[in-house]
Amino acid sequence: MPGRWGLYIAIAWTAVSLAAATVLGTWGFYAAIFGLLLAWAYSAPPLRLKQNGWWGNAACGLCYEGLPWITGWAIMVSGGGSPVHMLVVAAMYSIGAHGIMTLNDFKSIEGDTQVGIGSLPVRLGVDGAALAACRIMALPQVVVISLLIAWGSTTHAAIVAALLGVQLLMMRRFLADPRRFALWYSALGVPLFVSGMLVSAFALRQGV
Repeated sequence: MPGRWGLYIAIAWTAVSLAAATVLGTWGFYAAIFGLLLAWAYSAPPLRLKQNGWWGNAACGLCYEGLPWITGWAIMVSGGGSPVHMLVVAAMYSIGAHGIMTLNDFKSIEGDTQVGIGSLPVRLGVDGAALAACRIMALPQVVVISLLIAWGSTTHAAIVAALLGVQLLMMRRFLADPRRFALWYSALGVPLFVSGMLVSAFALRQGV
């Protein structure tokens, strides 16, 4: 895109997004501001969080998982259930989404290296990044399972645990050859992660 057209389009859509957010109430409006700030920080100088695999993936994970959870709870559920429980589970799945973002970086290792983007596969190497992604995805789910049990939602906890068990089996194959199986795991393993998130949302909806 020539000249500053990209910047102008980004500014225009930011304004449109803020205008649309005004009809979502206080929570929705402030959430939109927070998300837009992260979006600019991710791509625009001087921060350009996407150049650092740790910070960039954290921003994406927060926007993809945590922010929708919080705004959905505030706008659609009208604050039902425990806000503390909701915030903790949202935080756990936001952390887990960091690993999902790392999986996406395996397809662009050479290009990221050439242009100076420090994705985790570039920073940690292929095997190191694969192990980090698996741990970052699995450990928050273990925490969620433990919390659901503590909150008395044992059926939901068992379902999330079963989904995690399948993921762990798939992770073994992914870790054996990360470059070959990164896309495979993204296509088949990530939906299991998301399914566990949905099950946890149903548990929270019941007021645990």
